[in-house]
Amino acid sequence: MSLVDLIAQADERGLAVSGLACLDRCVPLLGGDDEVLRPLWSSLADGGAWGEYLEQARTELDVADPGRTAAADDDDDDEAAALVRRMLAAAPGDPSAPELREWADACSVGALRIHRLLDAAAGDTGTCPVSAHREGLTDGISPLVAAELRRQVTVLELLAGRGAGGLRPALEVSTEGRRVLRAVVSRRARGRS
Repeated sequence: MSLVDLIAQADERGLAVSGLACLDRCVPLLGGDDEVLRPLWSSLADGGAWGEYLEQARTELDVADPGRTAAADDDDDDEAAALVRRMLAAAPGDPSAPELREWADACSVGALRIHRLLDAAAGDTGTCPVSAHREGLTDGISPLVAAELRRQVTVLELLAGRGAGGLRPALEVSTEGRRVLRAVVSRRARGRS
């Protein structure tokens, strides 16, 4: 089943976890520590105060409030960091909001674009659009983008197959992806200095 199909079939928990996992893997681009989104993960497990934790994360990561346009922030950030900021700014204040599916879908696309942008230095020519990868076409996909695609599929499959029991393994998948992205960001920073 393609990533697009998995998102279309996901329930509210699956969508919330999918969007949060994409965001969590990309936090290194904002300089956030590994625990900055942990309260959001906890709120999905125990029904805690998602909206409150979301505002805390936005404040800690200095991300614009969702009502503000992101364009002002984009001038100072590279494109990948700007995508992460938009993902966090657009997160619904309620993990069961009607716009959850749209947010999870946008996070999926954003995370894949971010990985493609970061892989550009490694020679990813981007000959196949991210939308095609999400539909299952993986010709010419770079290793970093392929790994992110696998993680997104795995997270959705875990939640579909295990329900709430899939939350911890989904967090583990996300943690692994965050470590990979943090290493890529670090390597790029060393290459520029």
